Amino acid sequence: MPPVKWFTDIEKSCLLTNFEKRNWQKGSEEDWNFYWSGVQNFRAIFSPESGYRLSENQIINHFPNNLELTKKDLMVKNIKRYRKELEKDKTRLIGSKYQYLDFLPITFMLPGDYNLFAEEFKKSPNSVWIMKPTDKARGIGIFIVNRLNQIKKWSRDNIKQWSYANCKDSYVVSRYIDNPLLIGSKKFDLRLYVLVTSWKPLVAYRHKQGFGRFCAVKYTQDVEDLDNNFMHLTNVSIQKFGSDYNENNGGKWNFQNLILYLSATKGKEATDQLITEIDSILVHSLKAVQNIMISDKHCFECYGYDIIIDADLRPWLIEVNASPSLSATTAGDRTMKVEILTLAHHHQRHYQHCSSRGLSRYQTRL
Repeated sequence: MPPVKWFTDIEKSCLLTNFEKRNWQKGSEEDWNFYWSGVQNFRAIFSPESGYRLSENQIINHFPNNLELTKKDLMVKNIKRYRKELEKDKTRLIGSKYQYLDFLPITFMLPGDYNLFAEEFKKSPNSVWIMKPTDKARGIGIFIVNRLNQIKKWSRDNIKQWSYANCKDSYVVSRYIDNPLLIGSKKFDLRLYVLVTSWKPLVAYRHKQGFGRFCAVKYTQDVEDLDNNFMHLTNVSIQKFGSDYNENNGGKWNFQNLILYLSATKGKEATDQLITEIDSILVHSLKAVQNIMISDKHCFECYGYDIIIDADLRPWLIEVNASPSLSATTAGDRTMKVEILTLAHHHQRHYQHCSSRGLSRYQTRL
């Protein structure tokens, strides 16, 4: 059997290490069997203008229309639609509501939903909201507001105030989770990895590992601190520039150790319930886009899920990333990402099948 030829436009050591361990040979942009591609190059490959067709012995790490899950506004739209569809199905009703379907903070798309947002804002004039560009990553362009006129000012002066912005930019604005669960008085969120190998049927796995991403500055609800990104935004790409950033641990804590800590401090039953609800978020977010995703047999995808936990141990879905960072800030971080990539290359080996208990396939009916 001829050796597998790999190609990538992402020169990360954890990725190249995997190729070397398998004794795969480096191919070229014109000659490859396995391509780990950045999103932009992938879109160019699958664009109608390219006319490119994958052969039987080629596989690539994205699905053609992954934006339905990974672009912030489309993700929100699809999950809202999915919930409405289930609400019409009375046979799926659990009590008076659907279990674990209310996992998105209240969210609007701007500028299109501005009037709806303003109406909601006026109901709770002291509320806090977070603005995010729909097509940016790594914390770029995010800001927090607590006054309606801040949004109006952004809309009127966006080109001057935000150098990356232009009048065509769209944003999502979500109710800010201002009561996050804190550890060591610091805010954190979770980065979890989900591998999808097929949409029809849906075949997906949650990796047993992941990590908590911590802010370097202790959290307060003081409105004077709303513009302190080192207190509110967990992105490592932001935190690493803070004077309080811990280079030894990279502001990260292994997911399994974090769960052990929660079991010890919040109780095993409550922590088990939290994991059940997290896995349900993963399941339902995937089901929300299953019927509109192109399930190309040449494709797979490793998604990076960002989830925040509030003080009541309730998880909330923040966003889903099509190209989770492969950069490693610590030795432990690198080990974890090498393992995730190794298992992604195997597709199914050692990945936790995931259902409401986190151990079975997502195909399992919840």
